[in-house]
Amino acid sequence: MTIRTRFAPSPTGYLHIGGVRTALFNWLLAKQAGGQFVLRIDDTDTRRNLDETLQPILDGFNWLGLDWDEGPEVGGPHAPYFQSQRLEHYQAAANQLLASGHAYRDYSSPEEMAAEREAAEKEKRDFVYSRTWMAESDEQAAEFESQGRSFVVRLKMPRDGKCEFHDLVRGDVSFDWGREADHVIQRGDGTCLYHLANVVDDHDFEVTHVVRAVEHLSNTPRQIFILQSLGYEMPQYAHIPFVAEPGSKNKLSKRKIDQYLNNKDFKRLYQAGAEIANRIGIEADPYSFNPVLVDFYRDIGFLPDAVLNYLVLLGWSLDDKTEDFSREEMLEHFSADRIVRSEASFDCQKLLSFQASYMNALPLKQKTKMCLGFLQKANLVSDPVACEQGELISQIVEAAGDRICMAGDILKFDTFFIADEDMEFDEKPFQKRMVKPANAGFLLAEFNKVLNVTDDFDAAALETTLHGFCENQGIGVGDVIHALRVAVTGKAAGFGMFDTLEILGRQRCCNRIQIALDELAKRVEANQ
Repeated sequence: MTIRTRFAPSPTGYLHIGGVRTALFNWLLAKQAGGQFVLRIDDTDTRRNLDETLQPILDGFNWLGLDWDEGPEVGGPHAPYFQSQRLEHYQAAANQLLASGHAYRDYSSPEEMAAEREAAEKEKRDFVYSRTWMAESDEQAAEFESQGRSFVVRLKMPRDGKCEFHDLVRGDVSFDWGREADHVIQRGDGTCLYHLANVVDDHDFEVTHVVRAVEHLSNTPRQIFILQSLGYEMPQYAHIPFVAEPGSKNKLSKRKIDQYLNNKDFKRLYQAGAEIANRIGIEADPYSFNPVLVDFYRDIGFLPDAVLNYLVLLGWSLDDKTEDFSREEMLEHFSADRIVRSEASFDCQKLLSFQASYMNALPLKQKTKMCLGFLQKANLVSDPVACEQGELISQIVEAAGDRICMAGDILKFDTFFIADEDMEFDEKPFQKRMVKPANAGFLLAEFNKVLNVTDDFDAAALETTLHGFCENQGIGVGDVIHALRVAVTGKAAGFGMFDTLEILGRQRCCNRIQIALDELAKRVEANQ
């Protein structure tokens, strides 16, 4: 048997991180067996602009490298892959269910259904529709219609017995048929609902394994009833745990961002991403740009393999110790029998640690190329980049090391790309390191003289030079190095001071120190 799985997103304009985890499990299960992964679009909501809302989802899958064998952009033998283009298939299935007696036309009004539900609640019994307004013949239908009633099509569910099936994750599962409602499968306007469309599409696309989040488990009995009534072969089911909120057992939702921003790790990741986004012209509205959405990670410079490595562990494990998986290792080891039943909480800090590990392992040339794109978007370097700028970027990336966790972090080192005369000093460190120490200006001015004439201007030589200067002045390194950093970078922190000096070069360092001294002199004069 060739394994065929599918993922069927609605075109909402966003690709949810939990949905990607489900898609990843489907992709792995199919690909490792030489099968096919199908991307199907549930676009029955005609109020949405399909082009605008679908493209971000396709772009997200392409960025992650989760290629689909059939679906939008690639086509396939089971086209069309959009539910909005398959309405005649659903109508034919609804007609077949009506003809076989497994569905019926129901002419009840919403008020009448509500009254039956209310009566069941008062009598403390499960609601079971009386089928009072069920039309079992054309004559009954005509009579109801003469009363001005319209109909929906409902499933005529069994009233006794059990629905039993085996789930690859949940094991043997059983539902009482009597607790199932007569679900609507077609509205009065002729449009068919999800449960019917879902079953018909899975059959038509020859899906062998339905892998989806556990919240769909309760939908399975009605879908099994539909497929059995239509004479379809039943697929294998695997209901996987949903991705839970940070520190919670509730499902992760893009609608609860305000709540998640109270989680310190979630907030820290969002703020880091928003800072990058603002620098490159992306609107950082937390409701459309946040760590629940895949676009967020692409836009701030995550590596797709780091995201996938983290996601594969949300509901699956190989053993109790292995966490690092390349894409090839995922394909080699993934199996449905290692999927766990309990929900997996979304942990921003854990995801960041995977990203940091993958970024540190990236060859310098690739890392530099990733960072270059952010510098160009922030208009800090030219596009195409000049040769000397390319060398400068490579030096900064190498010196920054693990301070660049995501490619957008390169923007923290924007001071290297700013003209000396455009330097701005962060106010707090300037006050602390330049203004308050009484001798900061004198020491910087003296060290600037040394820098102007020192023979070698590499990091090792500069370290020796500074230590010699401090010894001659009878001071500690800390008495000058903090002011020196503020003077040449405008900031309180950064990578190695001596690497910073070497990368900037003699002329720029001396220029910047003088600019800082001039600024200090202005402030001193203004306060006198």
